[in-house]
This record gives sequence, C-alpha cells and structure tokens, in this order.
Amino acid sequence: MNDNVPELLQRFVQGDTTAFAGLVARYQKKVYTLAYQMLGNHLDADEVVQETFVRIYRRRKELTDVTNFTSFLVRVATNYAIDLLRKQKGHSQIDDSTALPGEIQMELARQVKTPRDDLRDKVLMEEIRRALEFLPPRQKTTVLLHDVEGYTKAEVAGIMDCPEATVRSNLHIARKKLKAILKKRLSAKE
Repeated sequence: MNDNVPELLQRFVQGDTTAFAGLVARYQKKVYTLAYQMLGNHLDADEVVQETFVRIYRRRKELTDVTNFTSFLVRVATNYAIDLLRKQKGHSQIDDSTALPGEIQMELARQVKTPRDDLRDKVLMEEIRRALEFLPPRQKTTVLLHDVEGYTKAEVAGIMDCPEATVRSNLHIARKKLKAILKKRLSAKE
C-alpha cells in the first residue's frame, strides 16, 4: 500500500490485478461506511461495496480519463446505493437493533460529561438516523456526503453529477425536513 492512487490506477488500467487489490484495500472501508450510513444495514452495505468494485473493474478502461478516482468511486457507490433505496422504498423498516457507527459513538463519548448526557446524545443520534430514513434518496445522500462525510458542496456535486446549486438546494430542503421531523418526534416524547 505504499503506492499512491494515480500509480495504482494506472497499473490497474493496464491490467495489473494486484493494483486493483490495492485500490480495494484502500477504499473498501470508505465505501462500506458511506453505504451503511445510506442504507442502515450491513447486508446492503456489503452488497454496495461488492457491486461498486465489480463496476469499477468492468469500467477500468474508462478510468484513464478520471482525474479524481475517489470522487468517481464514491459516485459509483452512491448511485448504486440510491438504486437500492429506490427498490426498497415502501418496503423499508428501520431496524432498531442496529448500533450507531463506531466513529459517531466515539465522538459522542469524547464530548459527553455524564452518563445522562451520553444517553441523551445517543437518543438524539438515533432520532436523526431515523429521520434520515424519511428523506428522498438524493436528499439523504446529499446530507450524508456533506454533513456526515465532510465533502464540500463542490465535491458532492461532482460525486452526484449535478450542479452545485442542486446540492445547496437539496441540503436546504433536507435540513428543513429533518428539523421538522425531529421537532415533531422529540416534542412527542416529552
């Protein structure tokens, strides 16, 4: 894994399967994390990872023109995850047994001063995760890429293959919807 991404990419395009294995090793966790955040379960996230790299492998000749492999890879993964979300629409159920991703739990633990605060934050994160399920796939993806993964609006636009104005609009609408959903759910619990 000492090779840099452009070198691995070039070798992969030329047919080097060890270079492809290097790309998979470098990016599979990133793709899995994003897919899990979008889909909310491990089986679908695993499917997205597998299908993403199968699609990358099949399209290796097209990669000679790719200037940012990470954005290209994330675009392939998010598009497939959105397809899965659309297929599941109307059939999805939130699985209450799924835990928050480890990174979020650790961040919450660092900021929490008391067990009561910790519980309140975990409940809030679970409510946010549940509220995300009510968003249309593109809005959900935009929020996850920008607010959770930390991509800039320009990067999200590149990943989702849309204008930056669409990203801003999706973020604005999604945040408004999330605020309304959370306000309703949290006030009902009090």
